[in-house]
Amino acid sequence: MKKVTIVGGGFAGLNLAKRLATNKSLDITLVDKNNYHFFSPLLYQVSTAFIEPSNICYPFRKLMQGQHNLRFFMGELICVHPHDSAIETNHGILKFDYLILATGTETSYFGNESLRRNALPMKTVDDALRIRNHILLKLEEAVRTSTPTEKVRLKNIVIAGGGPTGVEMAGMIAEMAINIASKEYHDVGSATGHIYLINGGASLLAPMSKTAQQEAYQVLKSLGVKVMLMTLVKDYIDENVILNNGDVIPSATLIWCSGVEARKIKGLPENVFASGNRILVDEINRVHGTQNIFAIGDLCFQTTDLCHPKAHPQVAQVAIQQGITLSKNLQRLTANQPTTPFLYHDRGKMAIISRYRAVVDLQNRSFKRFFAWLVWLFIHLVPLVSARNRLKVLVNWGMSFVTNDAALRLIIRPEMKEKP
Repeated sequence: MKKVTIVGGGFAGLNLAKRLATNKSLDITLVDKNNYHFFSPLLYQVSTAFIEPSNICYPFRKLMQGQHNLRFFMGELICVHPHDSAIETNHGILKFDYLILATGTETSYFGNESLRRNALPMKTVDDALRIRNHILLKLEEAVRTSTPTEKVRLKNIVIAGGGPTGVEMAGMIAEMAINIASKEYHDVGSATGHIYLINGGASLLAPMSKTAQQEAYQVLKSLGVKVMLMTLVKDYIDENVILNNGDVIPSATLIWCSGVEARKIKGLPENVFASGNRILVDEINRVHGTQNIFAIGDLCFQTTDLCHPKAHPQVAQVAIQQGITLSKNLQRLTANQPTTPFLYHDRGKMAIISRYRAVVDLQNRSFKRFFAWLVWLFIHLVPLVSARNRLKVLVNWGMSFVTNDAALRLIIRPEMKEKP
């Protein structure tokens, strides 16, 4: 049996593993530092206490029940040893005949150490829970303090990045401020805090249509969000957000949604890395200069698709489609059959802005407001990995959207105590 090792259980790695598992001549190992797959497009709803983490997560081992040629290995990739056909993890060495790297990306702070230490990223479930706890804790601090300027600092929330994640975060936090904080934290007093959305470009949702960009801007403004375009966060020092135009916003909360980069894979030659540490691959996602190592998803940099000569966008649909295509090509390779190049089929872009307000670009048409919101709901339910998750999310969404008062605002801070 050919040993196939997949590092990363996100959209790309999981879709690849599930499809390869139908081929009983392959021995597949999925490696991930977490023991669960999570649906990253809904992380912001976890961070704003709208849904629980279990709604968007599912254990790998439960997904693999009954698949005897598919195993899970919990560990973090340390280094690739191409000449030995092996990878080194923090829990041991794994051999492979084919290696697929699908480790995705991590938050990029563009080399700013102060931002890395003090801003709040949102790339993982841990990040989302940390943001949830942080926002709730700062509101509790605002209740206790009697200094107006301190209340403003604690209530101000700055979000850096005007892409889908930043827009969705801003809209959801604004809804919380209007519908929940005003009722539950009325003893904060008259000191007014604001939600700031800082974006370096001339418009929000840059990859989307003008209709979507204008709708996002207008809805956020109506919710009280202070949208600042053509502006960058330069630094974050002593809970002061410093902008490139010289302005300073006192804020105890800076949520960073402004950039991502791939984590550089040790052991691969330097000449396979492109901008953002992405890995150069050929038309079947094989890493340049190798025969049995592949990279898929946000990690890879592929220029052979004529419709995307400057590489594909780092979105879930690319990762899913690359996982599916590579599953077919690996089976063709093991059978000595010709492979087919990967071609991305863009199925549209979307973002939710607030309750019952969303924007959707499908092919050459754009939709907004309630109909777009319904489309957004349906498309985000379908990819969840189990019927249980779909039902839980649907019920939670129904209750939360109707009552506008989700009861998930729990500050849970587990502590690892040292043994005496």
